Amino acid sequence: MLGHREAALLYFEDLTPGTRFTHGPVTVTADAIVAFAEEFDPMPFHLDAAAGEESLLGGLAASGWHSCCLLMRMICDGFLLETAGMGSPGIEEVRWLKPVRPGDALTMHASVTEARPSRSRRDMGLVKFEFALVNQDGQRVTVMSNLVMFARRPAGEAA
Repeated sequence: MLGHREAALLYFEDLTPGTRFTHGPVTVTADAIVAFAEEFDPMPFHLDAAAGEESLLGGLAASGWHSCCLLMRMICDGFLLETAGMGSPGIEEVRWLKPVRPGDALTMHASVTEARPSRSRRDMGLVKFEFALVNQDGQRVTVMSNLVMFARRPAGEAA
C-alpha cells in the first residue's frame, strides 16, 4: 500500500539520516489496558490493579505488546501512511524500559538513523529507524529499532 494521499507521498529519497517525526500524545486508559490483556496477554498484572501491586511492576501496567501496538498505530498516523512504504523485513530490537500506566500520555518519536538503496532491487531503499514511546514525564517507556522498505521516487517526479 502506498499510503492514502498519493500526491503527498514521502519516498526513500526523502528519508535521510536525521529526519524526525513526532506524533501524539495518546492517553492510555485502565479499560484499554485490561481489554488488551484479556484478549492477548492475560497476565494478572495486566488484568488487575491488586495483582499489579503485588508484582514487580508495582501496579496495573500495559502489556509490552500493547505498547508496541500503540507505537505502531502512532507510527502509521504520524507519517507512515503518507509514504511509499513497502513493509519491513522485521524488528531488530524492542525494549520495554518502564511500565505504561493508566493515565500515561504517550508520544511517539521516530528518527531515521540510516538509509541505503537496496542492492538487489533498484526500485526501493532501506531505512533504519529508532522509534520511542515517551510518557508525559519525558521518560522513554518503549524503544524499537528496525528497517522499513520504501519505494524510490519515480523518474521525473519532483520532490
